[in-house]
Amino acid sequence: MRKQNETASVKEVRKPKEKKFTFSMQKKLAVLFFIILLAFAGLCVRLIWLTQEKGTQYTKQILSQQAYDSTTLPFRRGDIVDSNGIKLAVSEKVYNLVIDAKVIMYRDSYYEPTMQALEQNFPELDMKAVTEHIRNNPESSYYIPLKKDSTDKMKQLTYEEISGFQAAAAENTKIRGVWFEEEYKRIYPMGTLACDVIGFTGKDNVGFNGLEEFYNETLNGTTGREFGYLTEDTTLERTIKPAVDGYTIHSTIDVNIQSIVEKYLTQFNEENKNKVRSGNGAENVGCVIQEVDTGNILAMASYPFYDLNDMWNEDALIGSVLVNEVGRRTGSYITHDALASMDSEMRSLQFNNLWKNFCISDTYEPGSTAKPFTVAMALETGSITGNEVYTCNGSLQRGGHTIRCHTRSGDGAVTVQNSIAWSCNVALMYMAEAVGKSDFSEFQEIFNFGLKTNVDLAGEARTVGLLYDENMGDADLATNSFGQNFNVTMIQMITGFSSLINGGYYYEPHLVDKITTSSGAVVENIEPRVLKRTVSESTSDKLIQYCTATVMESGGDRRTGKTARPAGYAIGGKTGTAQTLPRGNEEYVVSFMGFAPADDPQIAIYVVVDRPNAQKQDDAKFATGIVRNVLTEVLPYLNIYMTEELSEKEIAELEERQLAITNQYGSPDGETTTDDEASKGDDEETVSDSGAGNPPWMSFPIDQETGYRVDPETGEQLDPDTGWPISGDYPAITE
Repeated sequence: MRKQNETASVKEVRKPKEKKFTFSMQKKLAVLFFIILLAFAGLCVRLIWLTQEKGTQYTKQILSQQAYDSTTLPFRRGDIVDSNGIKLAVSEKVYNLVIDAKVIMYRDSYYEPTMQALEQNFPELDMKAVTEHIRNNPESSYYIPLKKDSTDKMKQLTYEEISGFQAAAAENTKIRGVWFEEEYKRIYPMGTLACDVIGFTGKDNVGFNGLEEFYNETLNGTTGREFGYLTEDTTLERTIKPAVDGYTIHSTIDVNIQSIVEKYLTQFNEENKNKVRSGNGAENVGCVIQEVDTGNILAMASYPFYDLNDMWNEDALIGSVLVNEVGRRTGSYITHDALASMDSEMRSLQFNNLWKNFCISDTYEPGSTAKPFTVAMALETGSITGNEVYTCNGSLQRGGHTIRCHTRSGDGAVTVQNSIAWSCNVALMYMAEAVGKSDFSEFQEIFNFGLKTNVDLAGEARTVGLLYDENMGDADLATNSFGQNFNVTMIQMITGFSSLINGGYYYEPHLVDKITTSSGAVVENIEPRVLKRTVSESTSDKLIQYCTATVMESGGDRRTGKTARPAGYAIGGKTGTAQTLPRGNEEYVVSFMGFAPADDPQIAIYVVVDRPNAQKQDDAKFATGIVRNVLTEVLPYLNIYMTEELSEKEIAELEERQLAITNQYGSPDGETTTDDEASKGDDEETVSDSGAGNPPWMSFPIDQETGYRVDPETGEQLDPDTGWPISGDYPAITE
């Protein structure tokens, strides 16, 4: 028994015999690995061959499946309308003609009627090319035969253009294999009107510039989808997820006011182009009209214009300033020959310069239109009371420089009101010194200079790097006081100016006040937003008084804004003339910023003329003439009534203007008075050559041959109304 147990124990501990990975097994594994590798290599080669040889075929099959089984449904981009609901930008449904050769060749009876219908309804179709494609590609399901031009873009057909074929296909069931791919095309019914404000769209509904870019996501909707699937009995069923159209944005722009503005900007260009140089009437001419109590922009335009439906049209570039590789002006002007010699990149730079909105994207020195802001600073800080009288002898020494007034011989005794009305640089320099560098810099920020206004347009410039801070020098403070040596944009200036004359309320400027669905349901009302308080009510009242005197004051005829007054209306405002860099180049930016009516400001208007095409550029009448023409039509349209008695000359002028408007309504070439006539349209006033408070130049004799006053000591000729030197040497710094 014990022996048996021992034997069993020995059996339990005995290990099994180990199997070895023999050389024969290794050979078999290697052969198997080689076979798998060879099969994988063969598969790769096959895939490469299929891609190269059959790629086009498979692509067409996929497109065919997308067309019939899974189709994209485009959304309609929202409209842009003006304040009266007039459409400025719309999306119109268009169609791409698609030919399915596979269906046409499915039955012999389909071919002839389909070809005949195509030829009859699409005369521009190359039937020979269509026939060749169908014969050579009988399995093709996606072929677009109509091309727009040499760029190989698909020609987008209107419903009217395809309706004839659709009617024929409905009558004859043998017309098969032709379908129409739906898209939307952006249309701008007004052409060039408000082009800088609206902007345009590129591929895939992407907005560029203006409202199109700023409100791109609001205007765009959501793409829909149509899904196709086969049921158990192989029947094709469809499920549709509809597209969601974009929202409509309601602009504050009034088409009628915008049209008036653009008419007179065009007129200015026609009257001044090619006068001294070959080119437009000025490098840029901009105009903005804003409601002072809401921030609503009623009109915004800058010349030259371009057609939103044809924005690559080179004719719009002719006469514009030529820009270099970094977008800076060169001083040369674009001609047909210059365009012909440009490569595509340089040509694109010129178009980008054309498309930008001068009113928000270009910066410049404001000149004397900044003087009301300096006076407002002085009043707000208590640096002046408004009762001060300054003595102007023609210049001041500041920071080691001689800084001159525009009147070389001096303005004499100058009140605070007349510092604006007569545009006296010396008086403004004294006020800025009283304010001090720190407060001056702080108030520039309060007026939003250097900062964006956040206007709802793409492309607004920020000018923070173009202003001095509290560490400015004495000469910098002096020149800043009358609008030199710092840069602004038009939208900054008019928005800040509106706050000066509306009681001190700084409204955020905007061009959209409502957003709705395509069916008209309101999504959002955009209410006016007061961002801050710039000045007090009392300061605002004084600025209204001072600026009104600049245009309306009777007596000694030294008010710089008198030529901006429309017949029958009392308005206020301020002219501006600023030297450009480098100093002494005889190139200027002239402007006028004003409001109407004078006793209750409702709208502000700002016109800037950048380097007018004239021998003597420093003449504010280039800007005041435009203002006068625009307000003569805009104020009656806004139901703002006349308050001033009309002279016989003004009555005749208005009758002539009304007749021109009646005969040529809407035409930018309508008969209107010229800027020179506008400058002579003031009340029949006599100029007093002497009297209490008059500056020395008022007593200078008048040369009977030239009509200019002559300084007895220097022999310098002066404008008889303003005392400005005829040489054009405006406020200058001399070492």
